[in-house]
Amino acid sequence: MNRVGLTMGDPAGIGPEVICKALTDMPSDERAATLVIADPVFMARASDLVGAGLTFCPPEGTVPDAAVPLLPVEAPNRDSILPGQLSADAGEAGCRCVKKAVELALAGVIDVICTASLNKTAIRMAGYALNGHAGLLSHFTGVKKSYAVLACPRLSVIHVSTHVSVARAAELCRTTLVLDTIRAARHHVLTTGTTRPRIAVAGLNPHCGEGGLYGNEDQEYVEPAIKAAREEGIEATGPIPGDVVFEQAIDGKYDIVVAQFHDQGHIPAKLIGRHETVNITAGLPVLRTSVDHGTAFDIAWKGVARPGNMKAAIAMARRMRPISTGAY
Repeated sequence: MNRVGLTMGDPAGIGPEVICKALTDMPSDERAATLVIADPVFMARASDLVGAGLTFCPPEGTVPDAAVPLLPVEAPNRDSILPGQLSADAGEAGCRCVKKAVELALAGVIDVICTASLNKTAIRMAGYALNGHAGLLSHFTGVKKSYAVLACPRLSVIHVSTHVSVARAAELCRTTLVLDTIRAARHHVLTTGTTRPRIAVAGLNPHCGEGGLYGNEDQEYVEPAIKAAREEGIEATGPIPGDVVFEQAIDGKYDIVVAQFHDQGHIPAKLIGRHETVNITAGLPVLRTSVDHGTAFDIAWKGVARPGNMKAAIAMARRMRPISTGAY
């Protein structure tokens, strides 16, 4: 069974609460194979809040029945962190947990990192000029480029670009980056146990440009990337129009879709998967899954947050297996 490291996220948000609720529903053997990386005070508060009655123990040695291993990462100025409030201290606390999780994963202590949500503004307030979890994970692992995957039981999507303008996304739709994304897609699908990934590549423009009528990017940049991928032995197909490809993938024709920009991939994945959609970061030397929601400051520390997405993220983390870099 995979050893999963759960990071608490922003302690002013719902992370500690949904973690405790997910842990409550786990069998004892899964709890023993789950390492919570968090400030112990916030985790104890969350357990009390939801009536979980969890017992946290040091990760060393034998884990008592029904106990949860916890590696303490102390939050700075703990008493200043308030429910639902942005703060540099809360941002720093969440970032410290992610850094520790990366260290543990690189050392082989845990197999997969599973993260509760962080707040991008709080991260920047803490002095990290990085774009959320993806930026932190790339920074802590020394990777220049990572890839956002959204996965649910019926659809998996990876993105050539994410948090950029649509105009910038069109500029980034170039052969090298599309090819690298196809490679990352193959590698990710391999980690889930599929031995021959079938990859569909969405076109950037309506109807893939309609022979140049609506743009030439698909012919000039996407098609050469797919051709190069096939020459490497990757089963890549496309470009396929965006209004067709996702339905084909949902019907089982493909294992993953390469989307060209954020909304092209996020909208179908979230619409189809709803609360089961999991955020995965591909292209890292560590495996990482995450909830696909924010810190939900409006309901934080009220005991009403639903843990379904955290459970899905943990289930995906249990399923994934490391693949050697040669698999790219």
